[in-house]
Amino acid sequence: MIHVVGFASLISGLVAQLLKVVVGLFQTRKLRLERFFDTGGMPSSHTSLVTTLTIGVARDSGIDSTMFSIVLLFSMYVVFEAAGLRQEVGTQARVLNELIDDLLVTHHLNTSRLKELVGHTWGEVMGGFVVGLGVALVAFR
Repeated sequence: MIHVVGFASLISGLVAQLLKVVVGLFQTRKLRLERFFDTGGMPSSHTSLVTTLTIGVARDSGIDSTMFSIVLLFSMYVVFEAAGLRQEVGTQARVLNELIDDLLVTHHLNTSRLKELVGHTWGEVMGGFVVGLGVALVAFR
């Protein structure tokens, strides 16, 4: 059976994914349910999940435990990966899509575009942190 920390962490990630649909609705005035399954965007579900996980482990094991140290380092890696490398991949996808668009016209290629919304801005990461903190406060009170 899944431990309450794991369950709360999964709920945190799902809440963040649901909020992507809501934020997208306010931004575009269109309901795009597929945003629930997308990576990237506001808030970061990666950050939300690992924030709740880290707080739960701190609560259960203490901040001086080996488990907390492991989870904290893992969480920091996930956050920096989501905002760093994955953001750069999205930038590269935008450039490649521009090249594809040009080649479609000049060479009549039949290819699909690359996904550009892959990583997170630091604002989206902070949004995920707030969601993760909020879920942790509700789940672990």
